[in-house]
Amino acid sequence: MNSMTGYGYKEVLLENGQISVEIKSVNSRFLDLNIYLPSFLSSLETDIRRIVSEKIVRGKVDISIRVKNQSFNTKVNADSNIAKLYYDAACKIADELGIKRKTISLDSILNKEGVFNITHDYDVNDYWKKIEPVFNDAFEQFKNDRKREGENLKLDLLEKLDVLDKCANFFKEWQPTMENRFKETITAKFKDLVGEQVDENRIMTEVASMLVKYTINEEIIRLKSHLDSLRKEINENPIPGKRLDFICQEINREINTIGSKNQFTEVGAMVINAKDSLENIREQSKNVE
Repeated sequence: MNSMTGYGYKEVLLENGQISVEIKSVNSRFLDLNIYLPSFLSSLETDIRRIVSEKIVRGKVDISIRVKNQSFNTKVNADSNIAKLYYDAACKIADELGIKRKTISLDSILNKEGVFNITHDYDVNDYWKKIEPVFNDAFEQFKNDRKREGENLKLDLLEKLDVLDKCANFFKEWQPTMENRFKETITAKFKDLVGEQVDENRIMTEVASMLVKYTINEEIIRLKSHLDSLRKEINENPIPGKRLDFICQEINREINTIGSKNQFTEVGAMVINAKDSLENIREQSKNVE
C-alpha cells in the first residue's frame, strides 16, 4: 500500500553545470502528472511521462527538472545582405540630412535585428544520459517515501478495522439478547393488561412480529462480508484506494440500517463507535493510492 503523498529530490554537480530533479505529489482521484522541463528538453516529456505512469496510479505529481550552466555548441551566422540594407538605408538618411556618411558606425549596423543569427546545438540524447541517473534517484526516493507513509496508513486502517470487527461481533452476539428483551417487554405489557393469565403463543407471535420488523441479522451478515472484503483489499491489493472508498459506502449503508432498526441503548452506543471508526477509515482511504 502506498500513500498518494511523497517527495524526492536529487541534485548533481557536473564539470560544466548542475542538474536537479524534484518530484512531489499530493492527493488526487486520478493521476495528474505535471512535468516542468527546460524548453530545449521538451521532447523528453513523453518518455518521462511513460516512466512515471508505469509506476504511479493516483495522485497529483509535479516533476521539475532543472539544468544550469551547461556548455552548448553555439553557432553565429552573419547576414551581410541584411547589414548592407541597413547601411544603405542609413546612408540615404545621412544624405538627406546633410550628414557625412563616415559618421555611420559599424556598431550601429551590427546591433540591428537579423544581422547576426545565433543558434545553439542541443544534443537531447546526451542530456538525457546525464539527467536519467539523477531522475532515477529522485524517483526512487519519491516511491520509497510514498511506500513508507503507506505502511503507516495501513497500520492505522487495520486498527480502525479491528474496531469495526468488534462492533459487528457485538451486533451478532446481541441477537439472542434482543429476542429475550422483546419477549420480556411484551410479556410485561400483557401482564399489565390481563394479569398473570398470559397466552404464551400470543406472546411468541408478537415477538416474532417485532423480530421481523427490527431484526438486524441480514445486515450483520452483509456487514461482516464487507469487512472481510475491506481487510483483503488492505492486505493484498497494492493500489486499493478506489476499492476502499466503494466498500466503505457499502459498510456505511449496513451500519445506518442497523442504527435505524435499533431499539436498545447498548446497540446505539456500538453503532456510534462503528460510524466513528468507519469515518476515520474513509478519510484515510483518501490518502491511499
